[in-house]
Amino acid sequence: MNQQSSASSIAESVRRGERTATEILESYLANIDRREKDIHAFNLVTAEQARAMAAKVDADVAAGRDPGPLAGVPIALKDNMCTRGVPTTCSSRILEGWKPPYDATVVTRLAAAGAVFVGKTNLDEFAMGSSTENSAFGVTYNPHDTSRVAGGSSGGSAAAVAAEFAAASLGSDTGGSIRQPAALCGVVGVKPTYGTVSRYGLVAFASSLDQIGPFTTDVRDSALLLEVMSGHDPLDSTSIPQPPLSLMPALDQDVKGLRIGRITDLPAGSDPEIEARLAEAFAALAAAGATIVDVELPSMKYGLTAYYLIAPAEASSNLARYDGVRYGRRVDAPDTNAMYGATRAAGFGEEVKRRIMLGTYALSAGYYDAYYGKALKVRRLISDDFARAYQKADVILTPTSPIVAFPVGAKVDDPLSMYLCDVFTIPTNLAGHPAMSVPFGTGAEGLPVGVQVLAPTLGEATMFRVAAQLERSAPGGAR
Repeated sequence: MNQQSSASSIAESVRRGERTATEILESYLANIDRREKDIHAFNLVTAEQARAMAAKVDADVAAGRDPGPLAGVPIALKDNMCTRGVPTTCSSRILEGWKPPYDATVVTRLAAAGAVFVGKTNLDEFAMGSSTENSAFGVTYNPHDTSRVAGGSSGGSAAAVAAEFAAASLGSDTGGSIRQPAALCGVVGVKPTYGTVSRYGLVAFASSLDQIGPFTTDVRDSALLLEVMSGHDPLDSTSIPQPPLSLMPALDQDVKGLRIGRITDLPAGSDPEIEARLAEAFAALAAAGATIVDVELPSMKYGLTAYYLIAPAEASSNLARYDGVRYGRRVDAPDTNAMYGATRAAGFGEEVKRRIMLGTYALSAGYYDAYYGKALKVRRLISDDFARAYQKADVILTPTSPIVAFPVGAKVDDPLSMYLCDVFTIPTNLAGHPAMSVPFGTGAEGLPVGVQVLAPTLGEATMFRVAAQLERSAPGGAR
């Protein structure tokens, strides 16, 4: 079997009876056995559950039933998505061992499409971080260079696909947590429009920003997964009442006549090699018939500041439920208040505590208008700037990350330096727009570089059209 098989080719071969889901699964489990101890992509490998799911797919094929568009595709799930009867920890001690009584909507939809779940992936605790070094269960390492980080917070999901532990995976993106690790690990990562994919069963970090999306080896596979995952869900009050996305037809269209936005006031500080890859991406799209147009996003430089008030404020509210009474492990103490303090002190890591304190302060009496209220106004300014830019451009291109994967431990003592890794991804979350990272060559020391394609609300079809062209034009040829 070709270990490099894409999710779409795996599903096609299983549905035609050319390969069995069980055979494919075992090859991926062998990859996990061989390299997982060096990568630590998973908090839990669910081998026996996966074998049962693969056997069901094979039984459906044998009986002449169509198992679905993801038939036999091994998929890994970020460990902040609820899986019935399977531990869901958010990489936090406070939820260690918790088994949800229900599945997240995305889990239900992928299973119905024939997917095979191989495990729950490691993340920065409660999805707070950019390197997957904040996990209570250890660091995830980059499969391209295990001395370096995989990115975050969905580092385990990105590493699982890059290391061929799964054909695809799911992550969540609050400020870049799908796109940044996708860039650092050299895979495709997509954050869809807020509300197109249900958040029901996703353990909340910042509810107005969180969105679930796929990691895959190529653009076509991401389109396939999003078509399966998207569509209205009455269980999620923020779900957009519309049918699933239609993306596959866009992949074979060229980019002639499209306007590609180049931000003239983009925040500085990217590695020279990354700036060079971005310039090559613009040139490749121009050569393919697109028009490059200059756009301005003057408030983009305030995105990081606004995000680190809004997201912690929402997190401090969402994480208040983990108190040893309603949710989470309990640390016994002489009285209730002491128990609250002891439970949260023992259960949460340093980064989570830092953000809870920051968010609680921003929401406190006397400071709400000065901090949280002002951040919401900046969020609106960013949305308005994007709206003006999209009058001139159909999509916008930026780097995904200003740097390639950095050494493990290099930024753990400098939170601001770590936060700056998300300078190009955060504005899209604030606006609620779709964006995706596409591998585009390499940078320093031969490490992967990602180019980010941004689009307006529900502009996924055009975004994928451009991403497919970038993939075809990428240094080294199409994947």
